[in-house]
Amino acid sequence: MDWLGVDVGGTFTDLVLFERATGRLRVLKTPSTPQDQSEGILAGVARLNLGQDGLGRIVHGTTVATNTALEGDGARLAVVTTAGHRDVLVVGRGNRMAMYNIKAPPNRPLVPRSRCHEVGERLAVDGSVAVPLDEASVAAVGRLLAEDGIEAVAVCFLHSYANPDHERRATAILAGMLPGAVVTGSAEVLPEYREYERFSTTALNAYVAPRMRRYLGELRHRLEGAGIRAPLSIMTSNGGTLPAARVEAMPVLSMLSGPAAGVIAAGYVGREAGFPDVITCDMGGTSTDVCLVRGGEFGMTTEGRVGAFPVKIRQIDINTIAAGGGSIAAVASGGFLSVGPRSAKAFPGPACFGRGGLEPTVTDANLALGRLGTDRLLGGEIRLDRDAATAAVARLGTEVGLAAAAMAEGILRIAVVSMAGAIKEVSVMRGIDPRDFALLPYGGAGPLQAAAIADELGMRTVVVPPMPGNFSAFGLLVADVRRDLVRTRVRAIDDLTAADLRAMLAELLADGEAELEGAGFPADRRRFAASLDMRYAGQSFELSVPCATDVTDMAGIVTAFEAVYAARYGGTTTAPIEIVSYRIAAWGLSDKPTLPPIEDAGRTLAAADLGTRPVVFDGVEQPTPILDRDRLPVAHPIAGPAIVEEDGSSTVVPPGWSVELDRIGCLVLRRGEGDTP
Repeated sequence: MDWLGVDVGGTFTDLVLFERATGRLRVLKTPSTPQDQSEGILAGVARLNLGQDGLGRIVHGTTVATNTALEGDGARLAVVTTAGHRDVLVVGRGNRMAMYNIKAPPNRPLVPRSRCHEVGERLAVDGSVAVPLDEASVAAVGRLLAEDGIEAVAVCFLHSYANPDHERRATAILAGMLPGAVVTGSAEVLPEYREYERFSTTALNAYVAPRMRRYLGELRHRLEGAGIRAPLSIMTSNGGTLPAARVEAMPVLSMLSGPAAGVIAAGYVGREAGFPDVITCDMGGTSTDVCLVRGGEFGMTTEGRVGAFPVKIRQIDINTIAAGGGSIAAVASGGFLSVGPRSAKAFPGPACFGRGGLEPTVTDANLALGRLGTDRLLGGEIRLDRDAATAAVARLGTEVGLAAAAMAEGILRIAVVSMAGAIKEVSVMRGIDPRDFALLPYGGAGPLQAAAIADELGMRTVVVPPMPGNFSAFGLLVADVRRDLVRTRVRAIDDLTAADLRAMLAELLADGEAELEGAGFPADRRRFAASLDMRYAGQSFELSVPCATDVTDMAGIVTAFEAVYAARYGGTTTAPIEIVSYRIAAWGLSDKPTLPPIEDAGRTLAAADLGTRPVVFDGVEQPTPILDRDRLPVAHPIAGPAIVEEDGSSTVVPPGWSVELDRIGCLVLRRGEGDTP
């Protein structure tokens, strides 16, 4: 049976269907429907004309949880916490919100103080009971919450990561009194220390859970109504997938599901194409996400945020900026030109969509310069209007005293500098030279700007993967099931033995084994990796240090930490070393679609030739060959300038660059010369 990946973005919903019998991949774009993402999905499913019960698997990347948090339209939420700690979410870390404004007001907390309730209980830092749980006070709070119409409750007790008993009992009492509400305990969501981050992550989980449950339930119902009964899985922020029912219970795991899928696909395709070291650049309609992948592996972080709220779950280390194809160019206060963060979104969209948008966007600038064509329908539905795009750009140009072409190039230049800056944050600012990596762009707009971004960074190679406009949806199909398990136990490494480490990791391994076994993965399809969060005593933050699950040598752990520390900070100290948290990543290995070698029969430059059109490069309009990617010959370098078109995206090859199609269908751009098409 076939597999379907569905990634919902801010502008388009991308679908990739893998036909297992033929090995063929079918791609489709349809406009997103922000008011109800399932509508765009069902529209795409209908256009794919899937047979009754023809699907064996559906994997979905969704922004429902993220949008709910950002738009502030989640459940009516209450927090129940340890007596004396109702202000944890209000005070936060006490950080200044604006660097040069001492009077800047703090961010609005997710839940007002009036809905933060205290109960009698207290645990010491080691999990021992200092004050027993006052069940009568929990019941009294439950009655107040019922009268207040609360839809979701986050139970967040001090030090519950070390001993969850109080939280579990309070959660059970409240769930019994509030049968229609979502009740979540912080030890279940995030059994780690740092009270503010744990409380915030748990509150976010409860806040978005009712809407996520409604959405996933309605989506399953509508899919079944369309004759599709395949199990539904959801992409999670750590680069794995989980069954929809698991994500309904823990929706905070899906906060960055779409960007994570693209990184998974980039690691997979980069290895296949012979480029294990890549920097990804996922440029969609609303934002751009970048990530560094070395040796096919990507970094992880627990320092993510959704808007102003910290989310401490394990997630792929992705840097996101508000710059996409739909980013609006305008004169900001002070008279300078800005591109983003405002976006035209799917509706009304850029001016060239013909849906009422009047302000120029990055997409309009590309169209006005000739870098985008008008012959193909965008998303299979939208005919681009070059005159409308040029008019929108020209209006802004008149405002700043530039001709339309110069204005369009200025818009792209600002967008490129913003995206290059985002890449520097994950490379240069961490002591890594981006010139040692290939740039791997995707998203509908990524290949349009990729060579310019590479020029800005001094990178010499760009690898445009197959189906870049639907690449994240493809990543959904190559992702494995993944669960991250963690326990916080802060101890000096000198007070620990290898047996202590093995015992703690063994507990987590047992939990991972049980979860994967319950998901139906046999022993030979399970994989585990261990790591330790470590620091020097007195430091506030930790570094992740990989280790074996069967640790035998404590000296090796110290050496590994010092190597990681020196790589990040340039040296080490003689301070005592602490282990803060123990982690196990558990994968259930899934079957994956393959990228078969390209059949070269019938592929020639003559067959790929779609004619020429005038395209502006550096202020000069040049007649530029337009090439069909699906007909390009393999291993035939072509000198720029050229535009390579395909459904869902276009790749710009500027003067001074060359492009060739490799054996698995990637376009490899390099600085230098090739044959003239």
